[in-house]
Amino acid sequence: MDPVFPRAPASAAEAPMIDIAGLGLAFGRVDVLQGVDLQVRRGEAYGLLGESGSGKTTVLRCLAGQYAHWRGRITVDGQPLGHTLTPQRCRLMQMVFQDPYGSLHPRHSVAQALAEPLHIHRLGDVDDRIDTVLAQVGLGPAFRARLPHQLSGGQRQRVAIARALILEPQVLLLDEPTSALDVSVQAEILNLLADLRAQRGLTWVLVTHDLGVLVHLCDRTSVMSAGRVVETLDTADLREGRVRADATRRLWEACLA
Repeated sequence: MDPVFPRAPASAAEAPMIDIAGLGLAFGRVDVLQGVDLQVRRGEAYGLLGESGSGKTTVLRCLAGQYAHWRGRITVDGQPLGHTLTPQRCRLMQMVFQDPYGSLHPRHSVAQALAEPLHIHRLGDVDDRIDTVLAQVGLGPAFRARLPHQLSGGQRQRVAIARALILEPQVLLLDEPTSALDVSVQAEILNLLADLRAQRGLTWVLVTHDLGVLVHLCDRTSVMSAGRVVETLDTADLREGRVRADATRRLWEACLA
Protein backbone atom coordinates (compact mmCIF):
# COMPACT_ATOMS: atom_id res chain seq x y z
CA MET A 1 0.00 0.00 0.00
CA ASP A 2 1.07 3.62 -0.44
CA PRO A 3 2.63 5.10 2.69
CA VAL A 4 0.38 7.25 4.84
CA PHE A 5 2.79 10.17 5.01
CA PRO A 6 5.70 11.02 2.70
CA ARG A 7 8.77 9.12 3.77
CA ALA A 8 11.66 11.06 5.25
CA PRO A 9 14.62 11.53 2.88
CA ALA A 10 17.51 9.09 3.10
CA SER A 11 19.62 11.63 4.96
CA ALA A 12 17.07 11.54 7.77
CA ALA A 13 16.89 7.75 7.93
CA GLU A 14 18.03 7.74 11.55
CA ALA A 15 15.34 10.18 12.65
CA PRO A 16 13.06 8.74 15.35
CA MET A 17 9.69 7.32 14.40
CA ILE A 18 8.14 9.16 17.36
CA ASP A 19 9.57 12.38 18.77
CA ILE A 20 7.76 13.97 21.72
CA ALA A 21 8.99 17.24 23.24
CA GLY A 22 7.50 19.20 26.12
CA LEU A 23 4.22 17.27 26.11
CA GLY A 24 1.83 18.64 28.68
CA LEU A 25 -1.82 18.04 29.47
CA ALA A 26 -4.11 19.39 32.17
CA PHE A 27 -7.62 18.59 33.31
CA GLY A 28 -8.87 21.75 34.91
CA ARG A 29 -6.12 22.91 37.25
CA VAL A 30 -4.49 19.49 37.52
CA ASP A 31 -1.42 18.91 35.37
CA VAL A 32 -1.52 15.26 34.29
CA LEU A 33 1.53 15.50 32.01
CA GLN A 34 4.36 17.91 32.72
CA GLY A 35 6.92 18.40 29.97
CA VAL A 36 7.26 14.81 28.75
CA ASP A 37 10.17 14.25 26.35
CA LEU A 38 10.86 10.91 24.63
CA GLN A 39 12.07 9.52 21.33
CA VAL A 40 11.17 6.14 19.87
CA ARG A 41 13.38 4.73 17.12
CA ARG A 42 11.90 3.24 13.97
CA GLY A 43 11.10 -0.44 14.58
CA GLU A 44 11.75 -0.17 18.32
CA ALA A 45 9.68 -1.73 21.09
CA TYR A 46 9.50 1.08 23.61
CA GLY A 47 8.03 0.74 27.08
CA LEU A 48 6.35 3.23 29.37
CA LEU A 49 6.51 2.01 32.95
CA GLY A 50 4.92 3.58 36.00
CA GLU A 51 2.48 3.24 38.83
CA SER A 52 -1.23 3.96 38.34
CA GLY A 53 -1.75 7.66 37.76
CA SER A 54 1.80 8.29 36.55
CA GLY A 55 0.58 9.54 33.15
CA LYS A 56 1.77 6.69 30.94
CA THR A 57 -1.63 5.88 29.39
CA THR A 58 -2.30 9.59 28.93
CA VAL A 59 0.76 9.81 26.67
CA LEU A 60 -0.70 7.02 24.52
CA ARG A 61 -4.05 8.76 24.31
CA CYS A 62 -2.41 11.98 23.15
CA LEU A 63 -0.63 10.02 20.41
CA ALA A 64 -3.83 8.20 19.44
CA GLY A 65 -5.85 11.42 19.22
CA GLN A 66 -8.17 10.65 22.13
CA TYR A 67 -7.01 13.82 23.88
CA ALA A 68 -6.75 16.92 21.72
CA HIS A 69 -5.93 19.67 24.21
CA TRP A 70 -2.30 18.74 24.82
CA ARG A 71 0.52 21.23 24.48
CA GLY A 72 4.04 20.69 23.22
CA ARG A 73 5.22 18.94 20.06
CA ILE A 74 4.60 15.43 18.69
CA THR A 75 6.24 14.25 15.47
CA VAL A 76 5.57 10.82 13.98
CA ASP A 77 7.45 9.50 10.93
CA GLY A 78 8.86 12.98 10.35
CA GLN A 79 5.45 14.67 10.30
CA PRO A 80 4.13 16.94 13.08
CA LEU A 81 0.85 15.77 14.58
CA GLY A 82 -1.92 18.28 14.96
CA HIS A 83 -4.73 18.24 17.48
CA THR A 84 -7.28 16.79 15.07
CA LEU A 85 -7.76 13.09 14.42
CA THR A 86 -7.43 12.49 10.68
CA PRO A 87 -7.81 9.38 8.50
CA GLN A 88 -4.08 9.54 7.75
CA ARG A 89 -3.26 9.50 11.43
CA CYS A 90 -5.49 6.45 11.93
CA ARG A 91 -3.69 4.66 9.11
CA LEU A 92 -0.34 5.50 10.67
CA MET A 93 -1.07 4.53 14.30
CA GLN A 94 -3.51 2.15 15.92
CA MET A 95 -4.17 1.35 19.57
CA VAL A 96 -4.83 -1.94 21.36
CA PHE A 97 -6.78 -1.36 24.55
CA GLN A 98 -6.57 -2.96 27.96
CA ASP A 99 -10.05 -4.48 27.98
CA PRO A 100 -10.70 -6.50 24.80
CA TYR A 101 -14.38 -7.01 25.62
CA GLY A 102 -15.01 -3.31 26.22
CA SER A 103 -13.27 -2.35 22.98
CA LEU A 104 -15.48 -4.58 20.80
CA HIS A 105 -19.13 -3.90 19.98
CA PRO A 106 -21.12 -6.68 21.71
CA ARG A 107 -23.54 -7.08 18.77
CA HIS A 108 -20.99 -6.97 15.96
CA SER A 109 -19.47 -10.18 14.68
CA VAL A 110 -15.73 -10.53 14.26
CA ALA A 111 -16.11 -9.95 10.52
CA GLN A 112 -18.14 -6.79 11.12
CA ALA A 113 -15.59 -5.46 13.61
CA LEU A 114 -12.75 -6.01 11.14
CA ALA A 115 -14.65 -4.74 8.10
CA GLU A 116 -15.67 -1.44 9.69
CA PRO A 117 -12.27 0.31 9.50
CA LEU A 118 -11.83 -0.95 5.94
CA HIS A 119 -15.16 0.58 4.91
CA ILE A 120 -14.38 3.84 6.71
CA HIS A 121 -11.07 4.14 4.85
CA ARG A 122 -12.58 2.88 1.58
CA LEU A 123 -10.19 -0.03 1.21
CA GLY A 124 -11.05 -2.93 -1.07
CA ASP A 125 -10.52 -6.70 -0.89
CA VAL A 126 -12.37 -6.74 2.42
CA ASP A 127 -12.87 -10.50 2.71
CA ASP A 128 -9.28 -11.29 1.78
CA ARG A 129 -7.92 -8.72 4.22
CA ILE A 130 -10.08 -10.14 7.03
CA ASP A 131 -8.99 -13.73 6.36
CA THR A 132 -5.34 -12.70 6.16
CA VAL A 133 -5.28 -10.76 9.41
CA LEU A 134 -7.25 -13.45 11.27
CA ALA A 135 -4.66 -16.01 10.20
CA GLN A 136 -1.87 -13.70 11.36
CA VAL A 137 -3.32 -13.48 14.88
CA GLY A 138 -3.89 -17.23 15.11
CA LEU A 139 -7.61 -17.36 14.34
CA GLY A 140 -9.21 -19.04 11.34
CA PRO A 141 -12.16 -18.11 9.11
CA ALA A 142 -14.50 -20.01 11.44
CA PHE A 143 -14.26 -17.05 13.83
CA ARG A 144 -15.70 -14.56 11.34
CA ALA A 145 -19.32 -15.06 12.46
CA ARG A 146 -18.69 -15.15 16.21
CA LEU A 147 -19.79 -12.44 18.59
CA PRO A 148 -17.53 -11.17 21.40
CA HIS A 149 -19.40 -13.12 24.08
CA GLN A 150 -18.68 -16.32 22.14
CA LEU A 151 -14.92 -15.77 22.44
CA SER A 152 -12.50 -16.35 25.29
CA GLY A 153 -10.58 -13.40 26.67
CA GLY A 154 -7.49 -14.33 24.72
CA GLN A 155 -9.48 -14.72 21.50
CA ARG A 156 -11.13 -11.34 22.02
CA GLN A 157 -7.73 -9.70 22.41
CA ARG A 158 -6.54 -11.43 19.24
CA VAL A 159 -9.52 -9.89 17.42
CA ALA A 160 -8.69 -6.48 18.90
CA ILE A 161 -5.10 -6.86 17.68
CA ALA A 162 -6.36 -7.92 14.25
CA ARG A 163 -8.57 -4.84 14.08
CA ALA A 164 -5.60 -2.63 14.94
CA LEU A 165 -3.47 -4.29 12.26
CA ILE A 166 -5.99 -4.42 9.42
CA LEU A 167 -5.18 -0.87 8.29
CA GLU A 168 -1.49 -1.84 8.16
CA PRO A 169 -0.24 0.84 10.56
CA GLN A 170 3.42 1.53 11.19
CA VAL A 171 2.95 2.15 14.93
CA LEU A 172 1.05 0.13 17.54
CA LEU A 173 0.09 1.76 20.83
CA LEU A 174 -0.42 -0.98 23.43
CA ASP A 175 -2.21 -0.10 26.66
CA GLU A 176 -1.68 -2.94 29.16
CA PRO A 177 -2.70 -5.43 26.45
CA THR A 178 -2.62 -8.51 28.72
CA SER A 179 -3.57 -7.20 32.16
CA ALA A 180 -7.26 -8.14 31.73
CA LEU A 181 -6.41 -11.70 30.67
CA ASP A 182 -5.88 -14.90 32.60
CA VAL A 183 -2.27 -15.58 33.44
CA SER A 184 -2.40 -18.73 31.35
CA VAL A 185 -2.99 -16.77 28.12
CA GLN A 186 -0.95 -13.63 28.82
CA ALA A 187 2.27 -15.19 27.51
CA GLU A 188 0.51 -16.33 24.33
CA ILE A 189 -0.64 -12.79 23.52
CA LEU A 190 2.74 -11.26 24.36
CA ASN A 191 4.52 -13.78 22.13
CA LEU A 192 2.00 -13.10 19.36
CA LEU A 193 2.69 -9.37 19.58
CA ALA A 194 6.44 -9.98 19.44
CA ASP A 195 6.04 -12.18 16.35
CA LEU A 196 3.83 -9.59 14.62
CA ARG A 197 6.33 -6.84 15.35
CA ALA A 198 9.11 -8.87 13.75
CA GLN A 199 7.00 -9.81 10.71
CA ARG A 200 5.67 -6.32 10.03
CA GLY A 201 8.56 -4.15 11.21
CA LEU A 202 6.25 -2.38 13.64
CA THR A 203 7.19 0.34 16.07
CA TRP A 204 5.64 -0.16 19.51
CA VAL A 205 4.86 1.96 22.51
CA LEU A 206 3.82 -0.43 25.29
CA VAL A 207 2.29 0.86 28.53
CA THR A 208 2.45 -1.38 31.58
CA HIS A 209 3.16 -1.48 35.29
CA ASP A 210 4.66 -4.97 34.90
CA LEU A 211 8.44 -4.76 34.80
CA GLY A 212 8.69 -8.39 33.72
CA VAL A 213 6.69 -7.68 30.54
CA LEU A 214 8.99 -4.81 29.64
CA VAL A 215 12.14 -6.85 30.20
CA HIS A 216 10.72 -9.59 27.97
CA LEU A 217 9.47 -7.41 25.12
CA CYS A 218 11.00 -3.93 25.05
CA ASP A 219 14.30 -2.50 23.87
CA ARG A 220 14.16 0.63 26.01
CA THR A 221 11.86 1.97 28.70
CA SER A 222 10.93 5.36 30.08
CA VAL A 223 9.77 5.40 33.68
CA MET A 224 7.05 7.90 34.56
CA SER A 225 6.05 9.37 37.89
CA ALA A 226 3.62 12.23 38.58
CA GLY A 227 3.29 13.11 34.92
CA ARG A 228 7.01 13.26 34.18
CA VAL A 229 9.63 10.98 32.66
CA VAL A 230 12.09 10.41 35.50
CA GLU A 231 14.40 7.95 33.76
CA THR A 232 15.00 6.23 30.40
CA LEU A 233 17.13 3.10 30.28
CA ASP A 234 17.96 0.07 28.18
CA THR A 235 16.41 -3.30 28.94
CA ALA A 236 19.73 -4.75 30.15
CA ASP A 237 20.05 -2.02 32.77
CA LEU A 238 16.46 -2.50 33.85
CA ARG A 239 16.91 -6.26 34.12
CA GLU A 240 20.02 -5.90 36.29
CA GLY A 241 18.58 -3.16 38.47
CA ARG A 242 21.01 -0.49 37.25
CA VAL A 243 18.52 2.28 37.93
CA ARG A 244 18.85 5.80 39.29
CA ALA A 245 15.40 7.21 39.93
CA ASP A 246 13.59 6.39 43.17
CA ALA A 247 10.37 5.60 41.27
CA THR A 248 12.19 3.05 39.13
CA ARG A 249 13.83 1.46 42.13
CA ARG A 250 10.47 1.07 43.90
CA LEU A 251 9.02 -0.72 40.90
CA TRP A 252 12.10 -2.90 40.50
CA GLU A 253 12.12 -3.91 44.18
CA ALA A 254 8.38 -4.63 44.09
CA CYS A 255 8.99 -7.03 41.20
CA LEU A 256 11.49 -8.94 43.33
CA ALA A 257 9.25 -9.10 46.39
